[in-house]
Amino acid sequence: MKYFAGIEAGGTKFVCSIGDDNGTIIKRHSILTNSPSETIPAIIEFFKPYHDQLLSLGIGAFGPVDLNKTSPTYGHITHTPKTQWKNFNFLGAMKAEFDVPMEFDTDVNVAALGEHTWGEAQNLENFLYITVGTGVGVGGMINGKLMHGLTHPEMGHIPLRKSPSERPDFEGICPYHKDCLEGLAAGPAINTRWNVDHSSLLKPEHIAWDIESDYLAHAVVSYILICSPQKIIMGGGVMNQSQLFPMIHDKVKKLLNGYIKHPSIIDHINQYIVPPGLGDNAGCLGAIALAQLAYQKR
Repeated sequence: MKYFAGIEAGGTKFVCSIGDDNGTIIKRHSILTNSPSETIPAIIEFFKPYHDQLLSLGIGAFGPVDLNKTSPTYGHITHTPKTQWKNFNFLGAMKAEFDVPMEFDTDVNVAALGEHTWGEAQNLENFLYITVGTGVGVGGMINGKLMHGLTHPEMGHIPLRKSPSERPDFEGICPYHKDCLEGLAAGPAINTRWNVDHSSLLKPEHIAWDIESDYLAHAVVSYILICSPQKIIMGGGVMNQSQLFPMIHDKVKKLLNGYIKHPSIIDHINQYIVPPGLGDNAGCLGAIALAQLAYQKR
C-alpha cells in the first residue's frame, strides 16, 4: 500500500500524518516544537516505518518561510521569532532523509488547501483561512491559487486600533510591532494580558472575549474590503471559544455598516465567517493534499 505524508509544523507542535487518496488519515502523531535537533529526528522516526510506502510529502510550516523556488534559501524557515529555528533549512532536512516529491508552503496556506479539498471551501476560488492560536496567520486562495507574492501574506501583523475596552497598561507582545493583530489577539497575548496560563481558563463572559472579538472583527473587515473573499474560515485554539463567532459576526456587520451589500454578509454572515469544516484536522489534511499535488507534479 502506498501513502501520502504530511507535516503541519506549528508554533506549539508538529503534526505528522500518513494519509490515502481520499484524505483518510491512517496515522498521525504530534511532536512538540522544540529545537530542530530534537524535533527533526522525532519526525524522521515517525515516518521511518513507512519509508518504502511514501509517494510524496507535503509540508506546511510556521514562518516566515522562503517559498521562492529559485531562491538559495527555498524551504528555509527564515527570520522567525523562534530563535532556534531561524534560517533553518527545513525542506533540506526532509530531502536528506526521504527521496520523494515534496511541496512546501505556510501552515495557514496548507490548512486553507485542506479546507478547499475536503472542507468548508470546496468549489470556492477566493477565500481566506485565519488561524488564531500561538500566533495569528492568514492564508487562502485567490483565483483558485494559494496566496503567494513577494514572499507570502503576513496578515497576522496588520496594525489595529486599540479596543475601547483594552487595558491601558497592555502594549502587545509582538517582538516586531508590539500592538499588531498578533501582538494583541494571539493566544499568548490573551494569556499575558490577563496573567493566566491559558486563555481557555477565562470564562465565556470575561471581558477578554469582548476585546478579542473587537480585534478579530476589525481585521476581518479589512480583509473583506481588500480581498473580497467568498468565505472566511477561522480556526486555531483561540477560536475554540464558540462565543467568539456570534460576537465577530455582529461586530463585522456593524463596522461595515451596510457598505458591502451582499446577502452573504447582510443575511447569512453565520455561513460566511465559519469554523473549519475539518476541525483540528485542517492542517494535517492540507499537508496530505499538498503531498498529492507534489505527486501529481513529479
